[in-house]
Amino acid sequence: MSTQTRIATLSLNPAVDQTAQVPSFTAGRVNRVEWEQSDAGGKGVNVASFLADAGLPVAATGLLGDGNTGPFVALFARKGIEDRCLRLPGRTRVNVKIIDPVLDQVTDINFPGLAPRPQDLAALTEAIERLCADTDWFVLSGSVPAGVPSDIYADLLKRLKARGKTVVLDASGAPFAAAVSCGPDIVKPNIDELGELVGRPLAGHTEVVAAARALIAGGVGLVAVSMGADGALFVNSDSAVLAIPPAVTVKSTVGAGDAMVAGIVTGTLRGLDLAGRARLATAFSLGTLGEVGPNLPGPEVIESLAARVQIRVLGNP
Repeated sequence: MSTQTRIATLSLNPAVDQTAQVPSFTAGRVNRVEWEQSDAGGKGVNVASFLADAGLPVAATGLLGDGNTGPFVALFARKGIEDRCLRLPGRTRVNVKIIDPVLDQVTDINFPGLAPRPQDLAALTEAIERLCADTDWFVLSGSVPAGVPSDIYADLLKRLKARGKTVVLDASGAPFAAAVSCGPDIVKPNIDELGELVGRPLAGHTEVVAAARALIAGGVGLVAVSMGADGALFVNSDSAVLAIPPAVTVKSTVGAGDAMVAGIVTGTLRGLDLAGRARLATAFSLGTLGEVGPNLPGPEVIESLAARVQIRVLGNP
């Protein structure tokens, strides 16, 4: 498959990620900021940014508030991402992250987001239909804004699969549960999201693989389950592998799961086998841990990280 395959990412609920470093952050006191930066974020925007860093042609669509589009416009221009996002009245939500390097803690303060109207969602569906003319892959990822039907991903998946598109799903809760039975080619839940889907906590690799195989039996092509520092499990109809990451210095965990999604897509388009995709996706995720904002390090760093990822084959079905 050509690496010039065009990809579109969807962000229903993007965010401006405002990061501030505050040593010994304490509630109820005056805190001094050492440094801060604002980045365009949200899962779909992050995936688009990582795919662009990997050299793949990508378009971003979704819902942006017209009151604070600056970070998104700047990111798309800097990375050559085609901007196909709709503008809605209001402001895109802001997520404040306070990094405390002394206590090794991150405090999140998340503001409410946009409230899309039915006509906004109809316009978004039309925008996605237009993208189908020259786009082969679609990544549907992230939370769903309040008031938006929880079956929106399921509806979009059915539409896209009917058009013969390859679809990646990275969601949680009711929107994930509604869409996972609609035949996504790739899903990437974390272990807690997969446990919520199957209705019980998952303990140990055997239980995670069994839950993943149940999704594959229902029509999913590849299930990648991220487990934080414990690595990630990659399961398809033929095999299951565990990717064990090396220890790395962490600046920010924001976007690590989105980088894994981008790595899976990149590895698939490069024609890598399951172990190769697991290695590359884990390297993407590790690479972004050393960055602040949705950025990958250079390809030589990714290659070095990939070489340090251990792969354990867990067996065939």
